[in-house]
Amino acid sequence: MSAVWFYSIVSVILVSLISLIGIVTIPISQTKLKKMIFVLVSLATGALFGDAFIHLLPEAFKNPASKVETSVYVLVGIFAFFILEKFLHWRHEHVLQHSNQPQIQAVGVINLVADGLHNLIDGMLIGASYLAGLPVGIATTLAVVLHEIPQEIGDFAILLHAGFSRARALFFNFLSASFAIIGAVISLMIGAEAEKFSSFMLPLTAGTFIYMAGSDLVPELQKEHDLSKSLLQFIAMSIGVGLMLLLLLLE
Repeated sequence: MSAVWFYSIVSVILVSLISLIGIVTIPISQTKLKKMIFVLVSLATGALFGDAFIHLLPEAFKNPASKVETSVYVLVGIFAFFILEKFLHWRHEHVLQHSNQPQIQAVGVINLVADGLHNLIDGMLIGASYLAGLPVGIATTLAVVLHEIPQEIGDFAILLHAGFSRARALFFNFLSASFAIIGAVISLMIGAEAEKFSSFMLPLTAGTFIYMAGSDLVPELQKEHDLSKSLLQFIAMSIGVGLMLLLLLLE
């Protein structure tokens, strides 16, 4: 059993370190990075929609006995983040009245919470897979790694777009990714009960991804009216969805 814990914790730590992929942007000037962000945010939009509709929802609806319950959890995720964003906007306006300092956009906080939930589930999946055997655990970890690379690139771009500095975006993105460690520990401690926990976490996370992509990111992309840039956004969104489709073949 100690070997299962060792392999699980090492695996989720490695997965969490992928969140630091934004380090590659350090040599890039601030001006060039700003030009890249709108494309990366488009990629993130496609990846979020793709992850929700191609991975999370099909997995959540595998149990035919709880389809209505699963749908309700998706709606709970959407409504919960609607309320959260309302609160963040209210707080943002309240703080602005008493401070001249620039404030972080709500989408940045929304992204961190949603991604934290997603990483929690990934950690639980990795922990549960190692309980099933070492080969299964390694295969699951590789699948999560491949899944996380485009996801973390998009998350980093969203945080920059929301007003985070590169250093703060790296730190908070890693903090959110570290929830995978908590997820693995939960999974290893509760064992078979992990499946029940993920049965509502999967649709809940899908709902948050759909809300964030549709409510926050798409309206931002619609602010761009230049034809060539809009085409580039559409291509980047399509690539984001395509990467999620490709992962089905690799998994």
